[in-house]
Amino acid sequence: MITVIIIVGIALTIAISLILLYNGMVNGKNMVDEAWSGISVQLKRRHDLVPVLVNSVKGYMTHEQETLTKIAELRAQAVSASSSGSLSSIANAENQLMGALRSLFAVSENYPDLRASENFMQLQEQLALLEDEIQLSRRYYNGTARDQNNRVLQFPGNLVARAFGFGKIEYFELADPAEATVPEVKF
Repeated sequence: MITVIIIVGIALTIAISLILLYNGMVNGKNMVDEAWSGISVQLKRRHDLVPVLVNSVKGYMTHEQETLTKIAELRAQAVSASSSGSLSSIANAENQLMGALRSLFAVSENYPDLRASENFMQLQEQLALLEDEIQLSRRYYNGTARDQNNRVLQFPGNLVARAFGFGKIEYFELADPAEATVPEVKF
């Protein structure tokens, strides 16, 4: 009788532990999904801001149509990459877009009327604030991804993760750490 109670107690303890591990992984996955949603919102805001920025400088930068066209193309690629689901392709597309925007701001120094434009200044400030928001969202996402990876990769969670199809979460990182800075434009 005591042996049956001990066996039932051990089985119950194992079952409760498995349930807690599984629920922790589900919670972690939901946190990662929520964090990614935050990044998606910020990237969409950037994608929406880029055409406004390009349109505001078109009249001033008549000789820079190639730069403006490239920005439009890179924005389209970034929007397309966002729907791909691959974090590395999204990061790559976003890095290229930011590089093009940096070159736009660098070229804008050659246009004093543009630099004096209040609209351009506001758009530049909005972009800088948006980059800060993206950075915060990325940090939150990577923190939730780290926590979930700890649950999935550490023992005994790795046994439960493997059984229920949980895998390692990819971090959202910039391809080049030098590109992680907000473009600095001096007027």
